[in-house]
Amino acid sequence: MSPRDWGFALLIVFAWGFNFVVIHWGLDGLPPLLLGALRFTLVAFPAILFVPRPKIAWRWLLAYGLTISFGQFAFLFTAMKVGMPAGIASLVLQSQVLFTLLFAALLLHEHWLPHQPVTLGIAALGLCLLATQQGHSGMTLAGFLLTVTAAACWGVGNIINRYITRQGSLNLLSLVVWSGLIPPVPFVLASYWLEGPDLIVASLQNIQLHSILSVVYLALVATLYGYVAWGRLLRSYPVAQVAPLTLLVPLVGLLCARIFLDEQLNLWQWSGILLVLMGLLLNIFWPRWFTHRKRQSADQL
Repeated sequence: MSPRDWGFALLIVFAWGFNFVVIHWGLDGLPPLLLGALRFTLVAFPAILFVPRPKIAWRWLLAYGLTISFGQFAFLFTAMKVGMPAGIASLVLQSQVLFTLLFAALLLHEHWLPHQPVTLGIAALGLCLLATQQGHSGMTLAGFLLTVTAAACWGVGNIINRYITRQGSLNLLSLVVWSGLIPPVPFVLASYWLEGPDLIVASLQNIQLHSILSVVYLALVATLYGYVAWGRLLRSYPVAQVAPLTLLVPLVGLLCARIFLDEQLNLWQWSGILLVLMGLLLNIFWPRWFTHRKRQSADQL
């Protein structure tokens, strides 16, 4: 990877890691479902007037928008509102890897590699350890479970995304912009039902600058720039070279939460975090290590 592309990759990682702090700031003034509606409205408009619709069926656009966009962020934003620290949320959301592999096995009949039950079991153990630490650092059990549900929605969305990208060349900007049309409708309906029209009106009438900037960041930086730039890196370099960089996102998220929100974690929470990261790292690098060792053994014979 060229130095320039390394710079772009690290900028994306920082944008996504800092994203959780921005969500925290956005929720200070806006209810979670209304925040989601505003985010994806800005993703779609006015860009939809200039970007052509992707050449995929509407049902797949609808499925993508309802899972990766609405489902993931409705649960994540609500989780952070009811008690999920920004730093821990950035890590727990990475459990989407577990759900992606699980749904791939169930829906696509893909077989797990021999090392995956072990490595993902380590990550799951770390999540269980984190779940026992409710009450510490402001984390509630509801917040934890909602974040895991958000990760599950992301996992389903990954399966849908895999099907879409297999249909041929796809303009990633078109997919992100046009799929942004889908979430505002369920977000607004859910906000009206669960948060109430009075809170919606009051929040919009009294919206503050930091809430507006949060919406702009979430829509333009974390969504449009992040997803499109990341997709271009995946097209230019092998997935095995680019994908591991996503493991830096929770590290950036934890660091930013410590600096900007003064989030403090106890020893058990750090232990759970290390187990999750260890499981995810081993899941990516174990096959390479095993192949390298096998080649070394063959060369010595």
